[in-house]
Amino acid sequence: METALAKIPQQRQVVFLTILLLLWKSGSEAIRYSMPEEMESGYLVANLAKDLGFEVGKLATRAAQIHYKGNKELLQLDAETGNLFLKEKLDREALCGETEPCVLHFQIILENPVQFLQTDLQLTDINDHSPEFSDTEMLLKIPESAQPGAVFPLKAAQDPDIGSNAVQNYTVSPNLHFHVVTHSRSDGRKYPELVLDRALDREEQPELTLILTALDGGAPPKSGTTTVHIEVVDINDNAPQFIQSLYEVQVPENSLLNALVVTVSARDLDAGIYGNVVYSLFQGDGVSQPFVIDKIKGEIRLSKELDFEVSRHYNIEIAATDGGDLSGKCTVAVQVLDVNDNHPELMIRKLTVPVPENSAETVVAVFSVSDSDSGDNGRMVCSIQNDIPFLLKPTFENYYTLVTEGPLDRESRAEYNITITVSDLGTPRLTTQHTITVQVSDINDNAPAFTQTSYTLFVRENNSPALHIGTISATDSDSGSNAHITYSLLPPQDPKLALASLISINPDNGQLFVLRALDYESLQAFEFRVGAKDRGSPTLSSQALVHVEVLDDNDNAPFVLYPMQNASTPSTELLPREAESGYLVTKVVAVDHDSGQNAWLSFQLLKATEPGLFSVWAHNGEVRTTRLLSERDVPKHRLVLLVKDNGDPPRSASVTLQVLVVNGFSQPYLPLPEVAHDPIHADEDVLTLYLVIALASVSSLFLLSVLMFVGMRLCRRARAASLGVCSVPEGHFPGHLMDVSGMGTLSQSYQYDVCLSGDSRTGEFKFLKPMIPNVMVQDAGREVEESPPCRDSIVFS
Repeated sequence: METALAKIPQQRQVVFLTILLLLWKSGSEAIRYSMPEEMESGYLVANLAKDLGFEVGKLATRAAQIHYKGNKELLQLDAETGNLFLKEKLDREALCGETEPCVLHFQIILENPVQFLQTDLQLTDINDHSPEFSDTEMLLKIPESAQPGAVFPLKAAQDPDIGSNAVQNYTVSPNLHFHVVTHSRSDGRKYPELVLDRALDREEQPELTLILTALDGGAPPKSGTTTVHIEVVDINDNAPQFIQSLYEVQVPENSLLNALVVTVSARDLDAGIYGNVVYSLFQGDGVSQPFVIDKIKGEIRLSKELDFEVSRHYNIEIAATDGGDLSGKCTVAVQVLDVNDNHPELMIRKLTVPVPENSAETVVAVFSVSDSDSGDNGRMVCSIQNDIPFLLKPTFENYYTLVTEGPLDRESRAEYNITITVSDLGTPRLTTQHTITVQVSDINDNAPAFTQTSYTLFVRENNSPALHIGTISATDSDSGSNAHITYSLLPPQDPKLALASLISINPDNGQLFVLRALDYESLQAFEFRVGAKDRGSPTLSSQALVHVEVLDDNDNAPFVLYPMQNASTPSTELLPREAESGYLVTKVVAVDHDSGQNAWLSFQLLKATEPGLFSVWAHNGEVRTTRLLSERDVPKHRLVLLVKDNGDPPRSASVTLQVLVVNGFSQPYLPLPEVAHDPIHADEDVLTLYLVIALASVSSLFLLSVLMFVGMRLCRRARAASLGVCSVPEGHFPGHLMDVSGMGTLSQSYQYDVCLSGDSRTGEFKFLKPMIPNVMVQDAGREVEESPPCRDSIVFS
């Protein structure tokens, strides 16, 4: 057999029953008040705050409310003063009927925290109803043979009042033949019986009229009357007698109309017309009887539907009358059996909606359940789903609170549809369900989270101001203002980085903008942190790293370091006529401030006096001869070289070289024509200036060293010059290699003796002769003997 708590897990059943017993025990003491019925609206019942020991206004602070079954507003509570007033006039008979005592049960619900108080109001009866007879006249037929002491039942009067205010006594108007005796039933009701004092004589007085008076016990008493007509009939010796004086019957409340309740039977020992019995309903309990009786068969059947919740018992008095108007009486006690025909009722009072997600055990709703049935049919169990973080806690008298098990998480679930199921224990079970929706309100418990921990953005140099370079994004699992994110730039770790003049951020959508044009040569990359902050209370925030790479543009032309192009005359290189093919004339050294392929340089020979004599290596800028020189080659050559980077579009610079072909020291060195200054080098930046200064310094030191060396040599040769001979350098002049910025070297060392005429004031060259191999020393000596004497000797290397 299915148990009463089949749908609730066993562990919850134990917890619920334990809490229910504890709360029932703690709430069993009720506050009781008593007042008479029929008091006018506004009647002061009591001061509830004083009786509870609360301060004035405490009930208002705790939002006190009164609840009565069915939500009837019978009482009104002034929460400020604590006074309890009547909402409307109360009629005890309408509210309780025959139930005594008449107690109305109220519940006082207090919030913050939730507390239940039981209040009982007992209505005392006042004598506001007079006794009434169901018939204004009663007819009795009494045979003249009736002996003194014979008893004749009379119909009782009805009085809705109870206790002493109900019917207490019956009297009859003065006469010579009868008096009235008042009897009590088992339920306390009074009923009259007419007792014969003196024998009747139909011939003397065939009819009598008496006034029957019913008196209640009020002060002053109220009364009701009816007329009793007595007809004296001929002798009918035997009155009908029922087989049972009391019939007890149980009838289910769901019995169909015209269903047989019971069959009564009476016998009359007389014969003939005096032995024929007719059945009738003699009297009920003052209510409209839902029964009819077959006059001949004595079958009692239902004429109306029964309702256990309206009336649970019926007492029917049946009369059996023979043809001589003699009658007998019996009572049929009908007990209405309850069937499970009423669904449980559930009344919800929401207290806290929505529920904050971080709150601990919180009362969400308070509700009560009721069932009009009785026994197991009226016993109920409540349950909710098992997959939600809520609990039902019983309080007392079928009151429950719906509470959270613990803190909720709105980000996991923002709404709960809770179905409260109330089932009775009848057969079959009847169930009522009620669904409430509980919203979980958000608190700021989630910081903004960036989609990436770091962002890498790229921007090309020479960009336009206020250029959008990217967007950072963060999300917040909260809602409302707790999820409204504001973006900002955080102070950079590098104090030298003027971030405020470089970058700006849109605080609403996280878009990043470059405020000014960037220069790759000055700033290749930088990084900073951005913050995302919500608008909750307290505010939560997070950070992300943004790395910005500046992309190079080909905005710098190649710059020639060697030979320098800012002199008034082009650079002059000497080329021995005996130079072999592939001879390194010079090496062009250039740099490009750009990076990557924008700084990849290539060299190209644009113009040459003798196009087929010279070539330039494209990758290193070395100028070499392509063949041997001939006697037909001019001694002076002008070369124009192009230095070009690999950018898009490419940038370039030109280099002009003068090459002087020398044959020994016999050919004079002639100054070459000046070349117009190239304006492309006029606006070089600071870096170029530093490089030029460094190169000039090194060159100056080198020239100073050479001059000092030459001076010393000249001093040694002074005496030889006065004799008219040129001294040949002793030993081999040590040659060395020189590299300009690592861009190239001259592969050979050359020595030249320059002899000047002894009487020359202009210092013009007399002859210039290379002194390279040691084997040529003797030949050089012979030439010196044949040559005119010279003043000085200069060695070039």
